[in-house]
Amino acid sequence: MIERTVPPPPEPGLPVRDLPDGLLAVRAAEGDEDSFAVLVQRHGRPLLALARCMLGDPQDAEEAVQDAFVSAWRRLPEYRHGAEFRTWMHRITVNRCLTMRRRRPSPLPLDAVAEPAAKDAWSQPARFAEQDAATAALCRALGDLAAGQRICWILREVQGLSYKEISQVTRTSEQTVRGRLFRARRSLQEAMSPWR
Repeated sequence: MIERTVPPPPEPGLPVRDLPDGLLAVRAAEGDEDSFAVLVQRHGRPLLALARCMLGDPQDAEEAVQDAFVSAWRRLPEYRHGAEFRTWMHRITVNRCLTMRRRRPSPLPLDAVAEPAAKDAWSQPARFAEQDAATAALCRALGDLAAGQRICWILREVQGLSYKEISQVTRTSEQTVRGRLFRARRSLQEAMSPWR
């Protein structure tokens, strides 16, 4: 049986928005909607970026993150604090995105790379056309990766998660994460070699 770890009490008078995730999660599990709202506000943006990377569609990403938070709200009483709240939410969001990808009739291209800087009247069209083509090539290369490699790469390179956090999100060992990242980086390096 997994023992629940309760975070230490906060300093008296600390505003709700400044409380640590663990304490907010405990309060939210007890039905405190304000604490959960702080968690949503704190983690919503990075989770949305993660979902966009995995799904490639902004509307699908918003739906996935909303579903993930609804699921988290329902499952908070089961949350054992064995992993950081952030890691737990990443796992829920990744699982939701994977479910949505499996339900699609055909896979969509992964638009994981941010758009180039805003174009203005002084920009060079040829340079932007080349950047757009390179971005499209990277998206295709990401889309061609095995799902496990793609998730590990996004969580590490886009989300900045540690190897340990990624292993918790993907429910694999750190060694497996390192192996998948190595293969993903090698594949991307080969795919992008014409662009160097």
